[in-house]
This record gives sequence, C-alpha cells and structure tokens, in this order.
Amino acid sequence: MQRILLITERFAPDLGGLATSATRLVTTLCQLGIEVDVLTWSRYLQPGEVLPPENLGAKYRVYRIGLYRHWDMTMPHTLNVLDWLQQLRGYDAIWGHYLFPSGFLAAWFAGLKKIPSTVSARGNDIDKEMFPPGDFARLQWTLQHTKMITAVSADMSRKIQLLSGRDDVLVLKNAVDTEVFALVKSGEITREQLGIAPDEVVLGFCGEVREKKGQQFLLNALTTVRKQHPACLLIIGEVRASQDSVLQVYKTQQPEDAQRIIITGHLANAKIVAEYLRLCDVYLQPSLWEGMPNALLEAMACGCCCIASDAGGIPEVILHGENGFMLPRSQLHKLGEAVLECLAMTSAQKNTIMQAARDRILTEYSITQEQQRLQTLIDRLIPNSQ
Repeated sequence: MQRILLITERFAPDLGGLATSATRLVTTLCQLGIEVDVLTWSRYLQPGEVLPPENLGAKYRVYRIGLYRHWDMTMPHTLNVLDWLQQLRGYDAIWGHYLFPSGFLAAWFAGLKKIPSTVSARGNDIDKEMFPPGDFARLQWTLQHTKMITAVSADMSRKIQLLSGRDDVLVLKNAVDTEVFALVKSGEITREQLGIAPDEVVLGFCGEVREKKGQQFLLNALTTVRKQHPACLLIIGEVRASQDSVLQVYKTQQPEDAQRIIITGHLANAKIVAEYLRLCDVYLQPSLWEGMPNALLEAMACGCCCIASDAGGIPEVILHGENGFMLPRSQLHKLGEAVLECLAMTSAQKNTIMQAARDRILTEYSITQEQQRLQTLIDRLIPNSQ
C-alpha cells in the first residue's frame, strides 16, 4: 500500500472550504486504497507542540502542530516534524494542499528526501502570492520544483501555466456529495423555526462572510430587495471577526434591514447545511476572487437558484440563464436588481434552472468523477502505485 503525507493549513473540524476540501480529499484517497497521514497546524496548541496522532477509524492519521506567532518560526519547526515523520512512517509522496505554506513545504521537503511531491492550487493562493505582501519568487519556485500540480479550475490552471511555463497542470475539480446535497427536504429545519415569515424571500449565503466573498454586496442586495419584497438574508455560517465592523455599520445605517439577517454560526454537519440551503429562494455568491467555491456547488446540488459573480472558475460551472445567473465583478452593485429579476420569473422557469443546476453538478462535480481524477494523479505521481 502506498503512503502519502498531506500537509494542509486547515483540516476538519476547522472552518472553511480549505478544511472541507482537504478532509474530502483524504477520505477519497483512502477509498482508493492509499494510506494517508495529515499534518496540519493549530492555534489552540502551544507553539511547537505536536499532538499524538488522531487515528480516525483507522482511515487516516492526523498530526497537529502548535503555530508560532510568525511563519519564520513555524516553517523550520514544521520541517523538523516532517523529518521525524518521514523516518517514522516512510512516505512515498508529499502533498501540499494550497500553495503556501503547505505547497512550498511539501516541494522543499520532498526535494530534500528525493521523493515526489504534488501541490494543489485551491483558491486565491495564486493571487495572494503574486502581489505584495506575497512572495512571487517562492511561488514560482514551488510551481517549478514540484512533480505534479493540481488546480481547482481551468482558470487557475491557465494562471499556473503562465507563471511556471508548465503545461502539465491537472484540473482536479471540487466534488459534492450529491446524496447529502440533494433536492429532497427532510423538514428537520423549517422557516418557522428561524422566524421567517411565509411571505419573506430568503436570500442565502453559505460560508464565512468576509470582504473577498462580497459581504458589502450581500448587505446592499438585502436592502434593495426589501424595498419591494419582504426578505431576509440567511447566512449559513458566520461573519469573520475582523469583518464584524462592516455588519455593525450596516446595523447603524439600515437598522430594520439588519434585523432580517439570520446567522446560523458554524455548522459541522453537512446534512444540516444542506437543510438550510434548501430553504433559500435565491443563493448568492458575489465573490471578488475565487478558485471554485464549494458552497456554490453544494447550493446548485440542492437545486438552488444561484446568482454568482464571474470570479475564478465560477463561469466553468454556471451557464448564465441556463443553470444560474452571473454578474461581472464590475457590476456587483446591481446584485439586488438581479435578485428581483430572478424573483420575477415564472415557477416553470425557476424549476428548469434549478434542475439544470443540479444536473450540472451530477455530471461534472460528483465524488465518482473526483475519484477518477485522483486515480489519474496518483498513477502519475507514484507510477508503481497500482
């Protein structure tokens, strides 16, 4: 059996799409017969502390390291832990999930040990490292010195090819559990339980509300829609602490609208997330930049009528007017108007779009397709893996 070490900045039960994708990736690799260890960092441990491995049902082991205040201390210490793990466990390959810090450490350590590495470009990691205060030289080095590169979208693949000169980038799409994220409602969570009136339009957003996710456009859309319809904004997740001041300003300027913002808080159970998504009349993803948002794919799998920006790989999944609607990032101030146009459609038109959204996910973003792509990657990364 082949053994891989996955390095990731976040892993379940951490929040966000990075943790979700890393956890799903490890689970799928195990299903393919790969033995996987996970190395991740934690702010809840003492700096440099290494927890004994969590053995999750004999599927995979998770090693957690306490973060130092700065990466210039965390990274050298992580290399020490990697050296210890390699002696202890003997990995056939190292996988960096996200370009920095995980990807850089994976490529560097694998190079030292003369074993193959792969790195995953997931979201805005390309853009963050290209511009100050990122490190463009380290970004290029990582891309040029790893054996395999995966990108979450064709858009990101093109950027990587331009940066690195490589034409062997493998597009490894996000995947959705379409049995969990499905059309059928269980009735476990109802509008009444959340205090949503029968005539209110539910605008939905899933994830961590912050600037890159277009938080101001979400709030403005709520105000615009409420001028013509009773409406609420259902945030399936939470507001990032550093961005709470934006919400406070909105509460001051639009107190009545702000009262119709419902925030669930972090939800670890995917089935519960799906229940909330199915309450949404319109799902909104007004991102300023993106890779390929898991939340949007999950909303489409639940048959939501989605309006999203054209950031990153979103145009690869949403076909405007067929399975959802897109707004150029330069026009996100018109998000509320787009919602009103969506609400004006007939029931038949909405149903056609919602079914097309789910069909798109079933066709291109299922767990089965991800397994096939992962097997292709493993065969290239470790040629004698079969």
